[in-house]
Amino acid sequence: MKNKTYFTIKSIVTIFFVTVFMGCQSKPKKTFTINDIKVIPKPTTLTLEEGSFSFNKNTKVYVTNDAQLQAAGILLNRLKIAASLDLEVVKMPPSSNFIQFKLNEDLQNEAYQLNVNSKSITVEANSFSGFIYGSETLRQLLPAEIESQNNIESVAWVIPNVNITDSPRFKWRGLMLDLSRHFFEKDYIKQTIDRLAYLKMNTLHLHLVDDQGWRIEIKQYPKLTEVGSFRVNQEDKPWNARHTPKPEEKGTYGGFLTQEDIKDIVAYAQSRGVTVVPEIEMPAHVTSAIASYPELSCLEKPVAVPSGGLWPITDIFCAGKESTFEFLENVLTEVMGLFPSKYIHVGGDEATKTNWKTCKHCQKRMKTEGLENVEELQSYFIKRMERFISYKGRVLIGWDEILEGGLAPGAAVMSWRGVKGGLEASAEGHDVVMTPGSHCYFDHYQGDMDTEPKAWGGYTPISKVYDFDPVVESMTEKQAHHVLGGQANLWAEYVSTTSHSEYMIFPRLVALSETLWSPKADRNWEEFTTRLTPMFKRLEYQGINYAKSAYNISAETHVNNNTNVISVTLKNEFPNPDIRYTLDGTDVDNMAIPYQTPIEITKTTTIKASLYENNKPIGKVFEKTFNYHKGVGKPVNYITKYSNSYQGAGTNNMNNIVRGSKNFHDGQWQAWIGNDMELVIDLEKTTEVSKVSVGSMENQGPAIYFPTHIEVLLSNDGKKFNSVGKINRPFNSNAEIVLKDFTIAFEKRTSRYVEVIAKSLKKTPNGGGAWLFVDEITIE
Repeated sequence: MKNKTYFTIKSIVTIFFVTVFMGCQSKPKKTFTINDIKVIPKPTTLTLEEGSFSFNKNTKVYVTNDAQLQAAGILLNRLKIAASLDLEVVKMPPSSNFIQFKLNEDLQNEAYQLNVNSKSITVEANSFSGFIYGSETLRQLLPAEIESQNNIESVAWVIPNVNITDSPRFKWRGLMLDLSRHFFEKDYIKQTIDRLAYLKMNTLHLHLVDDQGWRIEIKQYPKLTEVGSFRVNQEDKPWNARHTPKPEEKGTYGGFLTQEDIKDIVAYAQSRGVTVVPEIEMPAHVTSAIASYPELSCLEKPVAVPSGGLWPITDIFCAGKESTFEFLENVLTEVMGLFPSKYIHVGGDEATKTNWKTCKHCQKRMKTEGLENVEELQSYFIKRMERFISYKGRVLIGWDEILEGGLAPGAAVMSWRGVKGGLEASAEGHDVVMTPGSHCYFDHYQGDMDTEPKAWGGYTPISKVYDFDPVVESMTEKQAHHVLGGQANLWAEYVSTTSHSEYMIFPRLVALSETLWSPKADRNWEEFTTRLTPMFKRLEYQGINYAKSAYNISAETHVNNNTNVISVTLKNEFPNPDIRYTLDGTDVDNMAIPYQTPIEITKTTTIKASLYENNKPIGKVFEKTFNYHKGVGKPVNYITKYSNSYQGAGTNNMNNIVRGSKNFHDGQWQAWIGNDMELVIDLEKTTEVSKVSVGSMENQGPAIYFPTHIEVLLSNDGKKFNSVGKINRPFNSNAEIVLKDFTIAFEKRTSRYVEVIAKSLKKTPNGGGAWLFVDEITIE
């Protein structure tokens, strides 16, 4: 019995140690490397230490005031939802396994320090925003599953031991939402605020007033929302091809934010460290206000709220009437009562002052004030509003046009027409926010127009956004000191849904957040991409409809006009991309050809290509066909010459194999305005032909229309031509950008000369000149 007991105890001890040992092996502590840390924007300094901190149900949260608790709440809410960890908040610091938020008065505003060791986490800051940003960094140190809207099991909620000292490079890190062209409800605005805070951005600029809609309740002037916030519904037509409604037509499309909505949005933004800056346009972009109160204009004629594009903008506030300024001061008083923002945006852009030149009130004002021209009258207008806003303890900010004619010393400028306005304003001692259209207009395309949702135009991929820097190289140190920062602008002419809005904002806003926060010397596109792709997973968990355009492949083509050899260069935004392709029309798989050098094409070929990551295809498949038809490289005689504005590739454009895209500025289109296209292609010898196709584009917004008539004629002597086919098509309203080949097929004929006539619409439905765009004439 004695011996048996001994072995039983020994066995138990052995089993215990084996179990502990095996348990340690099966659940080893996470070992982190610096490459595991994917925080965006990149912290100022970050040091990785050995070890890690694990969140569990016993982790406590120690705060000393309500503001710290509110800042911690964003992280705690995520842990509760995604990890089912409802952490206890305590009033005394525990000995271990806790997070503490600690005041550090030595830190600057918005700065924070984060120390993580195996026993505790300490977030130090001197401001509410600093605590917010420290909390958001902790969130990004956790696995991406922390962003899930549902509980996720079997995830180790572990973060590396790190020391981070972090602060922003610029004070103004913003995004503008255009609520006028298309209205977005309060809930989406609050979602956007959450996403700004997540990326340590601190300014939401709301474009509340424009021609197409007044979006804020003003109690003293109820017609601004009763009339001005709704327009005649023409959403089925192109933005710039919508008819001008009559004043008596009732508007049904639109909406506005009540003052209670505004209060809720502002309070919510404050809880996320975000300032909401209102924009009330003046003196132009205010047709919605004049539709509500015609007496505010020079002509005092009833007008309707425009349903779409409006140019030029001549119905503007009358600068000669005292009642105009009384109205604006009353409006701004209510606005400033709702928005505690230091800055009040007054627009000030794109004012066509035609009516001011003949208005008796404006002319009297100019004479009384000693103003030489209407530009100085606009300066008077803005200076007067600046004095009022300054009297109310705020700062006027406007688009860079407010510089014209002189600007009050206290005003700030938002530079959008490139960087010139920012250079000029900062040289004059004005603070500036840099938001050049080239890098910061998120209504531009971010990928191939042929595969992207409709956008305003231009091309601003995420890599270009990342290249943006608010401080221009030619600025002096004094000028650079006046740069408050930068912001993105999402104009909403073509953005009518929240899903589309998200697509245009993300992931470009991720790149902008780093350009505005992180030290310039630490920014590197190649390194940034290693943190960007993991961020995509976090955006997915957050339910954001982000664009995957960065994965897509684009092609540059070069045609040797002497040999008709096409050289195709395949590209992608990511450094050293793994691109694979086929040339025989087959699908791209792991056996496809790795792309290394430009592809040379000498016969009809379809290129299919895909970007690969970890030996798997990602993004959309690129596909382009190069058709070596019978007219390639043959002489073209233009009977009617194309416009100098759109010359394409010159006289070789119509038969150079390279097709145009939906981007009519891509250099592959020739165009005629108010005129027909007529040309003759010389095949140089008698050739058998049976089909001719004319490649065209329709984009009715910028007045580009399909031909209304196409005819093909053949000749052997170049003198007598016989018609072999016609296409007649009536005009149809079309809200989309469409590429189409109009094909005329006929019985086989032998011919040397092929004449093609394409008749244009001549005039748009609104009476303007209509463009006809053609990219290739294919002869088969």
